[in-house]
Amino acid sequence: MNTSKTGGRAVVLLSGGLDSATVLATAVQSGHECHSLAVDYGQRHRAELDAAERVSQALGAKSHKVVKVDLRAIGGSALTDDIEVPTEPGEGIPVTYVPARNTLMLSLALGYAEVLDALNLWIGVNAVDYSGYPDCRPQFIAAFEALCQVATKRGVEGGRFVLHTPLIHLTKAEIIRRGLAAGVDYALTVSCYQADDEGRACGRCDSCRLRHQGFVDAGVNDPTRYVSGAFSNPD
Repeated sequence: MNTSKTGGRAVVLLSGGLDSATVLATAVQSGHECHSLAVDYGQRHRAELDAAERVSQALGAKSHKVVKVDLRAIGGSALTDDIEVPTEPGEGIPVTYVPARNTLMLSLALGYAEVLDALNLWIGVNAVDYSGYPDCRPQFIAAFEALCQVATKRGVEGGRFVLHTPLIHLTKAEIIRRGLAAGVDYALTVSCYQADDEGRACGRCDSCRLRHQGFVDAGVNDPTRYVSGAFSNPD
């Protein structure tokens, strides 16, 4: 897990948010030929998918692909079902957790990697400044990396997949500093769970709070476009 492997092709999961943009920039800096992959899983808005395309182009990915999977058919999350997005911190795993989302996304990335003959997968999971999602923990990453070796043609024939999670032990402020040093323009990104049609963030959901506090802690200006009255950047 997180083994350094310079060069070669890589599939980078890119949601369009702050963390995944930082991961793509890190992968590009590492010398990989990066192929970004976004998943249209039935989330509340398309703003993050539009952001993923912008970020991929800005950071110099070799290609950008969007795969569509309808998780609304399963539901069970405030991001894919008719459940209100909470605006106050709660106890336990929040309703914004999407069942098996990272398992699904990494599986798609793994399949795409096999097609591209790529052995490097990059994902922006974080186990420090996060919302308590079980599929953002090191245990999950280690288990999935082991799965890669036994569940694929490339793996059983001797290929060694590496699952890169460079942000997993960083605070949001540390992630932001790393991204800025790598040339990420965070104004291009969208992290909000319920951004409007113009891509403006609500400034009230858990993702907005974590993101904004990260900029505060990093001591840099928050470039996020918020709806009127949110934080210090009203439209």
